[in-house]
Amino acid sequence: MRDFLCHNCGQRLSFENSKCLHCGKELGFWLATRSIYDLDEKEQTTIDGTLVERCENTKIAQCNWLVKWTGTPTLCESCRLTRTIPPETDVEARIEYGRAETAKRRLILELDELKLPIIGRDENPETGLAFDLLSSSEQSVITGHANGLITLDLAEGDDVHREQMRVELDEPYRTLLGHFRHEIGHYYQLVLIDDAVRPRFEELFGNPDDDYQAALDRHYSEGAPEGWPQDFVSSYATMHPAEDFAETFAHYLHIRDTLDTAAAFAMAPAGSTLDSVLPGDVGFDQVVDWWLPLTWALNQINRSMGHPDLYPFVLPPKVLDKIRFVHNLMPSS
Repeated sequence: MRDFLCHNCGQRLSFENSKCLHCGKELGFWLATRSIYDLDEKEQTTIDGTLVERCENTKIAQCNWLVKWTGTPTLCESCRLTRTIPPETDVEARIEYGRAETAKRRLILELDELKLPIIGRDENPETGLAFDLLSSSEQSVITGHANGLITLDLAEGDDVHREQMRVELDEPYRTLLGHFRHEIGHYYQLVLIDDAVRPRFEELFGNPDDDYQAALDRHYSEGAPEGWPQDFVSSYATMHPAEDFAETFAHYLHIRDTLDTAAAFAMAPAGSTLDSVLPGDVGFDQVVDWWLPLTWALNQINRSMGHPDLYPFVLPPKVLDKIRFVHNLMPSS
């Protein structure tokens, strides 16, 4: 994530800012230039000759993205991907929905910077990308992916619930953004794994057509196999080849976005940004060379504040081979 500045007063901004806390200017993010702009009294501005205004979801989704002015309310590139949201009567779920959309916008920006294709269900009704953001307070909701449709339990936005689940499932890391990155990995398995790369996929991850329910039952009855940390990035990745790929894909997104942010604040080389890493194996070797010392430093900083490690994972050679595979799937490679 790059370092943003208020165009009006020069104040540093966060990606989520909709108002500059220094000068009071209303702000909006324009995906086409990946920049934040200050708005006029009508909450509009002109960018490269295009009149833009706030996304229709400014209030209910806490959205600060800009859309091309059309004269009618319009959803931004991120919000239009959401198919289902909680009803107005579920006040608590609406709050969690806003938090989920905030995390999703960060995901969509990274996918855009990596030049990954984002085909919505309006373009492809069968396997296009869409999100159902649902609350389990009044119905059973299972977070997961099915043919491009990602379902997320909004309870994952609640810190207490999420921490309880993390402890119950013995996970070292569990975040709302992490869920989005994992589930989008399933979507990109459908999009990116074709006949040309499938043999290497199966060599690294296994057969994605293996019986999923049988694998799920085995995982929750027997747990991860002995010695799994040498071959998998997480215990959940051991369950099924599709979950191994999704976990690996999520970690690639963790790595690239964190390096990009570190570079913006001079904590990593300028060449480690999302738009400048070299393609192929050479580029991936550079990413690893930057990532490992950065995570060591960040983990030590967290410990200095009495917090758990920021990145509580080990990346042995087999896991790095899998992440390298994901890197080489990127359009720039």
